[in-house]
Amino acid sequence: LKKMTLIIFFFMLIIESATEKLCPLRASIDVLEGEYFFLCYPESMQEHFQEEAYTINWYKENAGKQQLMKETHRIVSQMNFLEFWPAELSDSGNYSVTYNNGKQNFTIQKWTLNVLERNKSSCFNKNHLTTEIKNAGTGHSLKCSDLSVNENDSITWYKDCKNYENETERELDFKTLTVQHAGIYTCKILISHEGKIYHSTNTIKLIVEEVGRDEEIETEIGIKLVQESSHVMLCLGKEETLNCTGFLGYYMREDASIYWLINQTFPKKCSGIPENEPSICEEEFKNLQLGNKFYVTRLLRIRKVTDEDMHHNFTCMLQADERTQIKIMKLKKGNTRDLPVRIFTTGMVLAVLFPCIAVAVVFVCVMFRVDLVLFYRNVCRRDDTAGDGKEYDAFVSYLKDCVSPTEEEREFALKILPMVLEENFGYKLCIFERDVSPGGAVVDDIHSFIDKSRRLIIILSQNYVSDRAIYELESGLHKALVERKTKIILIEYMPISDYNFLPESLSLLPSKTVVKWKKDKSLPLNSRFWKNLRYLMPAKPTK
Repeated sequence: LKKMTLIIFFFMLIIESATEKLCPLRASIDVLEGEYFFLCYPESMQEHFQEEAYTINWYKENAGKQQLMKETHRIVSQMNFLEFWPAELSDSGNYSVTYNNGKQNFTIQKWTLNVLERNKSSCFNKNHLTTEIKNAGTGHSLKCSDLSVNENDSITWYKDCKNYENETERELDFKTLTVQHAGIYTCKILISHEGKIYHSTNTIKLIVEEVGRDEEIETEIGIKLVQESSHVMLCLGKEETLNCTGFLGYYMREDASIYWLINQTFPKKCSGIPENEPSICEEEFKNLQLGNKFYVTRLLRIRKVTDEDMHHNFTCMLQADERTQIKIMKLKKGNTRDLPVRIFTTGMVLAVLFPCIAVAVVFVCVMFRVDLVLFYRNVCRRDDTAGDGKEYDAFVSYLKDCVSPTEEEREFALKILPMVLEENFGYKLCIFERDVSPGGAVVDDIHSFIDKSRRLIIILSQNYVSDRAIYELESGLHKALVERKTKIILIEYMPISDYNFLPESLSLLPSKTVVKWKKDKSLPLNSRFWKNLRYLMPAKPTK
């Protein structure tokens, strides 16, 4: 009878909450510190509590035990609401609300509340926003989440943390979107409570994509330098590569070309033969396609950076549709430190007296490079993930089709990979099939979760390129090649003799490492496969 009552209440909760938008049904909820917030169950549920005498209790999990919550001046329980005036970082945890009539005691609803730290230098937290992608030329409205207490609560809209056109309505309407409307919008609700003013915010990142008419597309043509700056820091005596990429729009232009100029002079072409290569040479340009966008790119190779190069103007010139655009780059010396004379002399003497030792040390460093780096990370407790704003260590991309040839690959992606990396080495993976709730826009979700990840792990097979997999790959390539935000890790799950099925733009990445899975040989935690994979993942203290 108790189980039947629970089931009936659960379905009533789902059905009746559809008409009551205030109460959150999500199992995990994020809220910013210092803001008003509440947990609740639908008020109409109380109509089904037939007993005259019953109690509603709120609990918070503490050290694995449910602890009855007591009201304070800040945390108030009113009927079906648990209010926070305001939420603090210490409020994070697991909450539940129970019903007790003296005979039965069961849980009505559970939540996990995550209170995020407020960004002191911004009006929003980049980990606490939603993304909406719309096409230019269409109508759209941004809606402010309804957390107000009174109908006359004050509402203010901000765009990129600046007051937006004195808008005070709950919805921000755009009759015709343009690319100028793109930005980060925040609505702020001011709430009065016991003589004090509290607030609640809702932040939306609006992306407006320009598509359709040729004349609109052509205005977006331009040069995108991979280095992202007109001044590039290089080390003297090192071999360096300058990369210039031109964006052509949403269709390929046959007359498009891109060139490098050094002090208004064309450099020589690279021959491909190292001993015959000039000091500075230009490679052949390549056409690229990432999704529905087209690019042209050309590399300039400097065999050995000299002081003279610091005085040159390196100009990238894009020609398309009888138009020419240029971007000039200057080289700057990187921050390098010369070794003290005493240390250098001692090193040279040791190298002469003990050549065998030097060769052995080099051999060990080369052969056991991965082991040495992992050992160093463990000893120093190095953590490259702290404070970078990313939620996941890696997004896992693999073939999603459920046909028999990929069953082992699915098991590897969904069980073996997270079991080892998450449970044994403390990483947090984002696996679309496991972590993304169904019902959302797949393209938006993929783009958002890749943006929140530090790495993109691609599990390669000959059948890898499917509709969703190719979008995940193209999104990762765009962030690695153009935005320089995400690093790509390739896992060859089954032997592949020809990589021509992959996009050509993979060859433009600064480094491309393939980690090969060798079935039973790779299963142990200390196998070469897991060491190589951890080496390519961000440094993070293990459990």
